[in-house]
Amino acid sequence: MKLWRDGASRGMGRDTDWDRGEHSRRPSGGSENPPAGPGTPRSSQPGHDVGRHRHGDLIHAHPEPHPHQHGGQGAPSVGIVGAGAVGTALGVAIDRAGWPVVAVASRDAGRRERFRGLVPGVRAFVEPAGILDEVELAILAVPDDAIPSVVESMRLYSGQALVHTSGLLGAEVLQPALAAGSQIGAFHPLVSFTSDVERSVEAIKGATIALEGDDRLMGLLADLAEALGAVPVRLPRGSKPAYHAAAMLASGGLVALLDAIVSLGAAAGMDERGSLAVYGRLVEQTLANARAIGVNAALTGPIARGDAGTVGAHLAALERLAPNAVELYLAAARRELRLAEDRRTLSPAQLERVRAALAKPA
Repeated sequence: MKLWRDGASRGMGRDTDWDRGEHSRRPSGGSENPPAGPGTPRSSQPGHDVGRHRHGDLIHAHPEPHPHQHGGQGAPSVGIVGAGAVGTALGVAIDRAGWPVVAVASRDAGRRERFRGLVPGVRAFVEPAGILDEVELAILAVPDDAIPSVVESMRLYSGQALVHTSGLLGAEVLQPALAAGSQIGAFHPLVSFTSDVERSVEAIKGATIALEGDDRLMGLLADLAEALGAVPVRLPRGSKPAYHAAAMLASGGLVALLDAIVSLGAAAGMDERGSLAVYGRLVEQTLANARAIGVNAALTGPIARGDAGTVGAHLAALERLAPNAVELYLAAARRELRLAEDRRTLSPAQLERVRAALAKPA
């Protein structure tokens, strides 16, 4: 993974064969709004001259006519498919960043109405394909398992881009929607989205947004990430599962670890708030140390010291007071032991004693 800005072409516009033939405008079924007036984007017609196309402060040659009108200040018009926690927070954040959010699609009437209340002026659709007559950049913010079926219902027009927000799937899952001159990509905010829209919108600021997909789309997505106050990074092709597994450990894995800590804190007479206050401070200090001096150097505690007796006492207490936390403790401790071994500060005898203590209790 690397910070974007190392030199790929910027903007949209790649020729891609589309074996489904023509891509003229289709009726945008499912809209809850009156048909658009004279400003509604029209189909591009063959034979138009190749021109230049602007996205934000980017100007680049576009190989085919671009059928859509840009939003304010050159930003492309944006549509969101999915009005759950991710789609709604992104829609609100993008709108507040000054990029025009003009359409939303959701089969949940309540979510559509909530989105329209938070982002005034959007056109709402029941079916995902409906937004394609309205936007230049379509963002799929739906569960991973739903992406393939949603994509099957969508066919891009020349000059449009389609991205998804999955942390696991690569951009290639969007290929069925491609047309000549369109682009696909992935735009994954490394944020723990919740039903609290304002908290989620605020969390995007300063967060990492992982980008993947067609080279000439990366500049536009990097601009969007920066407009949101986030930091764009580009993932190597094929790396999404490893990237997402790390994200799971950093979020859900940390929550699981905190749950185990709270369970042990209860045995020491603390409630959840008390445990988080006491041990949360230690978590913060450890993270600060890792950032300052590196992960291995930040390791402290009985395993780093080779204190096998303490490890044995921990396991005995866990078996008695919190048996469901034993496996988690063992997994973390064995990885700590590998880090300690890499340091070469413990003798072979010390390492062996700790390793023996970590043999699962009967």
